[in-house]
Amino acid sequence: MKKVLIPVTNHATLGETEQANGTYAPELTHALSEILAAGFEYDIASIKGGQAPLYGTDIEGDSVNAELLANDDFQNRINNTIPVSQVNVEDYDAIFYPGGFGLLSDLATDESFAAIAAKHYESGGIVSAVCHGPGALLPITLSNGEKLLASKSVTGFTREEEVDFGTIDAIPFLLEESLARTASRYTKVQPWQELVIVDDRVITGQNPTSAHAVGKALVENLSE
Repeated sequence: MKKVLIPVTNHATLGETEQANGTYAPELTHALSEILAAGFEYDIASIKGGQAPLYGTDIEGDSVNAELLANDDFQNRINNTIPVSQVNVEDYDAIFYPGGFGLLSDLATDESFAAIAAKHYESGGIVSAVCHGPGALLPITLSNGEKLLASKSVTGFTREEEVDFGTIDAIPFLLEESLARTASRYTKVQPWQELVIVDDRVITGQNPTSAHAVGKALVENLSE
């Protein structure tokens, strides 16, 4: 049985503001719906463990999001995330980082998950992320000393989308700029349109619209 590790943020606000934040629920639930439909298993982990903050839990008309959020098993997992210290990377076939602004304040600089992801990738595993999730790929350094993204084509949440969302002045750093500096190539399409890039077991999606497609690409790669 294939199994996916889903690291999520412990940071519950937008940057240093008091605005409630965390992991953007639809990016987690839409990708997870594809993972579950394929019959795969999953674990949710975080740096500290325990309850993980979510936002975007009350979006009207999003039945995929609503149904998973109402699932008791999912709620148990998101409220009792596995601390990184207890994660055995050998248990997983893929890693998926959902987005949300909170991630920019912890996973984007966290060396513990970065080390796990590096080992996972070098053992033939898949690393995937959507929206701000690719921020968690920035600190991943391979055993040869090179950044994982140094040879990869990626996408992620854009400057234009930050402006549209009204967060450009509150975020800890601009993800587009960091990805463009770190990755071999950064690509984007018009704001809020779907874009998924697959490059040698690294899968990235630009924005919330791309979450379902990232989940689908992850499943397809695991099924090959």
